[in-house]
Amino acid sequence: MGKPLFYEILEKPATSVLIGICSVIWFYIQKKNIGYSHVGLSYETAIEGQHWRIITSAFSHISVIHLVFNMSALWSLGVVEQLDHLGLGVEYYLQYTLVLVILSGVLVLAMYHLLIQRFKIEYFRRVTAVGYSCVVFGWMTILSVKQPSSKLDLFGFLSLPISFAPFESLIFTSIIVPQASFLGHLSGIVVGYAIAWGLIHGMSNYWALSLLGWIVLVFVLSLKRSGVLELNFLEIESVTDPSLPSVRFLASGNGRTLQMSALPDGNIDLV
Repeated sequence: MGKPLFYEILEKPATSVLIGICSVIWFYIQKKNIGYSHVGLSYETAIEGQHWRIITSAFSHISVIHLVFNMSALWSLGVVEQLDHLGLGVEYYLQYTLVLVILSGVLVLAMYHLLIQRFKIEYFRRVTAVGYSCVVFGWMTILSVKQPSSKLDLFGFLSLPISFAPFESLIFTSIIVPQASFLGHLSGIVVGYAIAWGLIHGMSNYWALSLLGWIVLVFVLSLKRSGVLELNFLEIESVTDPSLPSVRFLASGNGRTLQMSALPDGNIDLV
């Protein structure tokens, strides 16, 4: 018999929290009947400035099968948290999870850009990626390099040698889930190898917190620019001459309100 679930959760605290976050977000998406187009990442929405989708797309799942497959694989990969003797561990896991989320999303967009601009394949302009698969495939790859003798357990009964798991899973998911993002999974594998081989290294708690701060800042600003989030403390008003921007403070009952005029910008679409 294996260990009780409670003890396994204590041994994989970061993995357990991430699985909980993804599960809660999935439940919320189902409850509110939110479509993948509202949270997913596509080339078209990215060039419109909706960079917040790099984050929302990673932690969102639309179908329960997709959620269960990713979370089952992620639970098995949580062994990374227990491998302090290999230079891994909880801190390493959290630090490079941030790196995998951001870089795999950016790499997907770079692949779309190449296919659209270089090869004129317009199909990829509106393809929407959603799910935690990029990160899952990244950790599969890292573990296959760091501890090739490990096994990847899926659904509690399917066990794959970790050394071949990234590419086996890439083929497996492409067969059973035809709409799975091949480029998204591939981007996770590429970033995973870059981390495992030391091409991306030097992360510490300081740099991880700095990266997290920049992620939050860009996330909020892109939400504001795309019109998804309204910051009520910032008021924008027009002036007689639109070519002359002005900034001023107006007294209000609760303190001061910043009001500013802005030059008209026809290149930004509000959604």
